[in-house]
Amino acid sequence: MIEIKRETKETKIEIKVDIKGELNTNISTGIGFFDHMLETLAKHSGISMEIFCDGDIDVDYHHTVEDVGIVLGQALYKEVYPITNIERFANAVAILDEAAVEVDLDIGGRPYLVYDFPMDGAIRDFDMELVEEFFKSLVFNFKIAAHIIYKRGQNRHHIVESAFKSFAVALRRALEYRQSGIPSTKGVL
Repeated sequence: MIEIKRETKETKIEIKVDIKGELNTNISTGIGFFDHMLETLAKHSGISMEIFCDGDIDVDYHHTVEDVGIVLGQALYKEVYPITNIERFANAVAILDEAAVEVDLDIGGRPYLVYDFPMDGAIRDFDMELVEEFFKSLVFNFKIAAHIIYKRGQNRHHIVESAFKSFAVALRRALEYRQSGIPSTKGVL
């Protein structure tokens, strides 16, 4: 299990992750929809996550969402690297009613994000642009490559939840154990 604490003028965050332990989820960021998405990420990835954030949500949700992505990415990086005995590459499409989002991952130490996703509107008071901010912070601090591609859907809640579920399932698959050592032709990652 990895635990990281980070405090700035905008947020105070404590995150624990455990990719091999019993699934335990306890999440509180002060943003109901974001908590729901993080719980979805934990549940479908099979990763135990405890996430607490006290942020300046009276100003905006941006700092909380971005900073949770940063710290969660750092925690996952410390929990997974150095990489050995994992599948490394994976993809998933998890649908939610009419919505489908495809996620392709490479847990290979080279951060990159391709994000083709609707940005307009909000879910209650949660701006759609915050979804990209979260994934960008997570991906670059976890040092993975992710392609998050909107396929279809009209309901914003369904679309975003499909993205989080797809990311989670792809992450679970990429982290699956395999016995071949370092998953690279270079011999190192």
